[in-house]
Amino acid sequence: MTTKRLAALLVGLSLFAGACGGSGSDASSGGSDAGATSDGGAASGTPSTPAVDIDAVLAADLNACADAPTGTPIKVGLAMDFSEVSGFADIPGSEAAQFLAELINCSGGVNGSPVETQVQDIQGDPEVTARATQDLIDFGAQFMVGPPFADFGNPVLQVTDGKIPVFFAASTEPSLPDVGANSFLVTFDDTEQATAAAEFALDQGFTRAITFSSPGPYFGYNPEVFTEVFTAGGGEVIIDQTYVPVDDVDFSAQVNAVAAVAEGNEILYSAMLAFQVTALRGQLEGQGLDGITYMGTDAFEATGLLAESDNEGMYHTTHAYVEPGGRIDKLLTAYETAKGKPLESGSFAGLYADALLLGLQGMADCGCTDPEGIGAAVAEITGFDGFTGEMSYAGTNGVPLKPVSIHRVVDGVDTLVANWE
Repeated sequence: MTTKRLAALLVGLSLFAGACGGSGSDASSGGSDAGATSDGGAASGTPSTPAVDIDAVLAADLNACADAPTGTPIKVGLAMDFSEVSGFADIPGSEAAQFLAELINCSGGVNGSPVETQVQDIQGDPEVTARATQDLIDFGAQFMVGPPFADFGNPVLQVTDGKIPVFFAASTEPSLPDVGANSFLVTFDDTEQATAAAEFALDQGFTRAITFSSPGPYFGYNPEVFTEVFTAGGGEVIIDQTYVPVDDVDFSAQVNAVAAVAEGNEILYSAMLAFQVTALRGQLEGQGLDGITYMGTDAFEATGLLAESDNEGMYHTTHAYVEPGGRIDKLLTAYETAKGKPLESGSFAGLYADALLLGLQGMADCGCTDPEGIGAAVAEITGFDGFTGEMSYAGTNGVPLKPVSIHRVVDGVDTLVANWE
């Protein structure tokens, strides 16, 4: 599937959406795995005793497993969209979650109980989604992992009716998290990532910014939040230009407008898709504006920034850093060794693995097996240390407090520059 086709399908579903949430406040830089180094703005309280020893599980050898767990199975349902709409996330993500369950079972399970997963392909269709969700309920799922977008997430929630916890591993959409509906994000939200971007830009000494936006959620909302935070911090957004997501690759009119006011030392922020921002960069550089710094959202990674030419030096906010030798890296390596093929996305693999672990953590914390009790316990989780950062749900409405990973392409390599909290 091409990047452009993926992008078009994402936009057709209104890729992500505007969100609400808290703001970040501090930065730390370095090369450590986000899952091992950040405190994620955790709420006060005592962290849960881990339900799973992640590091021990990652060391498991599938060719030399412990005795098979014989306790009552823990059942996990995955309502996944393997169509071109969400397959970029749900395919590698579901593979990662199922593989982690294999490793857990190889290590003796969770207190002697095996983890059983069942996947239902929702096929990018709300009606199929509803039927698939019911099939997972009939399977006996005690918690579920849901698809990225609200178009399909909402049918899942309608069928579960607040009675089963649902973790949306790859979504930043604000309409999905709701503790009352037993619905949780595993990601930060759009308010958080745009706030982190603006604060980071100010911290780097930028005083002038250019934004590109498209009216509506995500493509308009992220630049809107960036502008509010950047100007409140003393910066100036000198111009905002509109564009059509996916379709626009000729930005000549916008470039002329920018060239009339830019000094060439600004930061340009947008939620553009990767191929569009590199096209825009080339046209601005053609006007002699080769000193502008570019910064974007998690859409950069999702739509293939590293595969684009002219991406050097670009910043973007995303969900995890795959540190060599860190937890995500070990998961990817173990998967490729066992399955003979790589997982396509490290950060998404980490998010879906965390979704599985969060459900198990809720079960351990409540000491129960009923879904509603598990969900109530998840809502009180504090200091959960997973693959993509330490996170807490206590005091939130289903959006975890966790760091925003800020990356920059350096010599063609996606490099962690800060975990912003």
